[in-house]
Amino acid sequence: MRPALILAVMTALAGCEQFPEVDAARGGREDAPPPPLLPLDELLAQAGTPTVSPETEAALEARAAALRARAAALQAAPAAP
Repeated sequence: MRPALILAVMTALAGCEQFPEVDAARGGREDAPPPPLLPLDELLAQAGTPTVSPETEAALEARAAALRARAAALQAAPAAP
């Protein structure tokens, strides 16, 4: 019970703290309008086509193979009582 009380008090005190980094990131634009909402198709067109280098593809294939092997080993292991 006591650790939960200490955690609750510390959390409440952290809510009172000022964070100058966050305030600076906003740039003093507290009353600025929110960014416009765009259709998903338009956002995807702006993003362009993702590219995967051969090194990245090889690393992903190796990781996938390792995960498949681990899954097979776990499925073959007997269940714990």
